[in-house]
Amino acid sequence: MSKSNTWQRTHHCGALRPQDAGKTVVLNGWVASRRDHGGVIFANLRDRWGVTQVVFHPEQAELIAQAGNLKLESTVGLRGRVVKRPDNMVNPNMPTGGIEVAAEELVVYSEAKPLPFTIKDPPDALDETRLKYRYLDLRRPAMQKNMILRHKAAQAVRRYFDEKEFLEIETPFLMKSTPEGARDYLVPSRIYKGRFYALPQSPQTYKQLLMVSGFDRYFQIVRCFRDEDQRADRQPEFTQIDVEMSFVDEDAVFGVMEGLMARLFKEILGKEVPVPFLRLPYPEAMAKYGMDKPDLRFGMEIEDISGIASQTEFQVFKDAVASGGAVRGFNASGIGALSRKDADGLAEFVKTFGAKGLVTLQVQQDGIKTPISKFVSEGHLKRMAELYDAKPGDVIFMVAAEEKTCCAALGNLRNKIAADHKMIKPDDLSILWVVDFPLVEWDEQEKRFVAMHHPFTSPKPEDVPLMGSDPAKVRARAYDLVLNGAEIAGGSIRIHESGLQQKMFHLLGIDADTARRKFGYLMDAFQYGAPPHGGIAFGFDRLVAMLAGEDSIREVIAFPKTTSALSLMDGSPSEVDEVQLRELGIKLE
Repeated sequence: MSKSNTWQRTHHCGALRPQDAGKTVVLNGWVASRRDHGGVIFANLRDRWGVTQVVFHPEQAELIAQAGNLKLESTVGLRGRVVKRPDNMVNPNMPTGGIEVAAEELVVYSEAKPLPFTIKDPPDALDETRLKYRYLDLRRPAMQKNMILRHKAAQAVRRYFDEKEFLEIETPFLMKSTPEGARDYLVPSRIYKGRFYALPQSPQTYKQLLMVSGFDRYFQIVRCFRDEDQRADRQPEFTQIDVEMSFVDEDAVFGVMEGLMARLFKEILGKEVPVPFLRLPYPEAMAKYGMDKPDLRFGMEIEDISGIASQTEFQVFKDAVASGGAVRGFNASGIGALSRKDADGLAEFVKTFGAKGLVTLQVQQDGIKTPISKFVSEGHLKRMAELYDAKPGDVIFMVAAEEKTCCAALGNLRNKIAADHKMIKPDDLSILWVVDFPLVEWDEQEKRFVAMHHPFTSPKPEDVPLMGSDPAKVRARAYDLVLNGAEIAGGSIRIHESGLQQKMFHLLGIDADTARRKFGYLMDAFQYGAPPHGGIAFGFDRLVAMLAGEDSIREVIAFPKTTSALSLMDGSPSEVDEVQLRELGIKLE
């Protein structure tokens, strides 16, 4: 073997098995551990494929001296002979545990300095430290497993859409700023001073233009950017699976997307996902589960008991109903007695969602325990318990407030109770479509209607007449895909007629000049034969995190930012030179 090829690896560190015994092999990798057993030194060599144990014997004095000085996480090359371990020495926790490599030669490519934290699963470092030294954190087997899963998911998506005759077409990263919703990230133009590009929040208008262009079926795994305020588990840059189809209705879109989900679960997790998915109208989702991304893996459906509650002497109930609000609640079946401390903690929890308090009814063998017993007769309490089908050991939680507050408080409380009392089995799966969203909602601050999804979402044809007379009742041809209580995709059938699009802009308070300035190119395109079309966008980071069983999307992104949009590793965002600002015609205040 020539010198230049001496250390070219023959196997990766997860490949060798007992049938390889006797082979001379070359391995490259990182020193994951080193142990000195009375002159015999063992080291584990790691790469992204796995770990192999290497043994250095004392009769090789020069080699043993080298091994004794090995620093953890140094990169090395090693040549040696594969030896089968005795049956009583096999390590069942390692795929390579049936062998070890007896070292014959060793070269240290790069010696590592002392580490800021130990590379192990689970990590023992603070999140801030992990993000600062992300290149080290990514060496952990769990992180590498997540990155590999992400890669496999992306490849499965591409194969699936290719089979369905979709085209992957790239769209621009430098585009026109059209702020609707989150803020745009702006990019100043050096050539055209005082003018700016924007980074895309999504390729929405471009994918619609591709439909006008006749490509019919488009997809893209694409980076998107939103300058949002600090929010948990959000990233300023994120990845979407972006999809658009021509000459389709909701059923056609659902069929393709359900096939994609079934493929991903089968290929990535080996799970069969039954299709078609449940379709839940938005009003029903809000009434029963308090939110438009309901988790159906447990019961505790919300019930409205305003009728009987208003008949009691409890003024909080009476006032809520009299002012147009409601009294709603759910039965947490079988959770047992609730301590005063626990009840107070849950009351504080619902206050964060606008509720003024929380009423509990604890159903026990000898009656109903509740702090409102002075104001509600025993007969009314029993009737309430019957309405919730409550039995001894159950606890009923109720909120009296306006409808929106009832939904937010009870919907989030429902999820918290399920998590706190471990009501969800690990293999349970809840996947459904939420449909029939309102087209618009009233923005109290701006005193105008705003789009529930975006301005290009089509109303249901039968509701178009209501756009002028009663906009709040107009239903959208919009849909969200919800997995285990998290929205993983959202889309709609689009408006493809110029007249209807102008009517939508008018409803949203976007005048003709503003619409022309922001979206003129799209409006022009619609006048040259636009097909009916619709699509959807998946949050790829969230989808991969759920496939990987991770709670945070940062665990499946190679180089994420903090929740405050900082990169602790490279220090961005950072200041720039005055020369750069002058070139762009920008002066900082």
